[in-house]
Amino acid sequence: MSLLEARGLSREFVVPKRSVFERTRTQTALAPTDLDVVEGSSVGIIGESGSGKSTLIRLLLGLDRPTAGHVTVDGRPVDASAPARSLHWLRRQTGLVFQDPYASLDPRMTAAQIIGEPLWALGIDGDHASRVREVLAQVGLEPDMGDRYPHEFSGGQRQRIALARAIVHRPRILIGDEPLSALDVTVRAQILELLIELRRTTDLTLVLVSHDIGVVQNLCDTVVVMKDGSIVERGAMTDVLLHPTHEYTKTLLAAIPVIPGSEG
Repeated sequence: MSLLEARGLSREFVVPKRSVFERTRTQTALAPTDLDVVEGSSVGIIGESGSGKSTLIRLLLGLDRPTAGHVTVDGRPVDASAPARSLHWLRRQTGLVFQDPYASLDPRMTAAQIIGEPLWALGIDGDHASRVREVLAQVGLEPDMGDRYPHEFSGGQRQRIALARAIVHRPRILIGDEPLSALDVTVRAQILELLIELRRTTDLTLVLVSHDIGVVQNLCDTVVVMKDGSIVERGAMTDVLLHPTHEYTKTLLAAIPVIPGSEG
């Protein structure tokens, strides 16, 4: 059974009229889509900007209401129209890392407050301060760094804080929405290694959105390719990389001179 499942999921938006004489039009951000994420797996969702990747993620997390279709997590339906408090069960199951490690952190809060926020917001019992120190160490930061503010950290350290916040409540599913794209090459490699280590040492199920096939290749065992709001190809990572069937996938692969790790 899939831990995360989408069936017939779609999203359309009304296009604003430019004049009173213009007919109301809709734009499809996500065509009817099915997706299965098995517990313990790692799924990469790739595609260019505007392909529907982030729309799909928002719908999976109950952050937006689908035009049609439904999402279930561990067999329980996700109702995006429900009050926020009624979705606490979903927030406990999931953690999210955003693209920009600075914009996603409140500059008025210390790192410890930022990381610990999900614990009190979700009403999780236990020693919150101890758990924050534990997860700081888990992401490669010193526990005493918790007293600092976001502006006192480097970009890579801020993304480590964002990652710590995403896993502090011990979610079953970690979702990254372009979590490495705003980082420079060296820092990106460090965060990539950290994610690989977390995958090795925990039971996290990973869903990673990225336009970088190299990143997805290093982290994921399954890949989903999106274009114009639709999934055009999916399968085991090795199969799709070595034997792509859709022209768009072939174009994406051809645009990368060397895919790291593919030589061996």
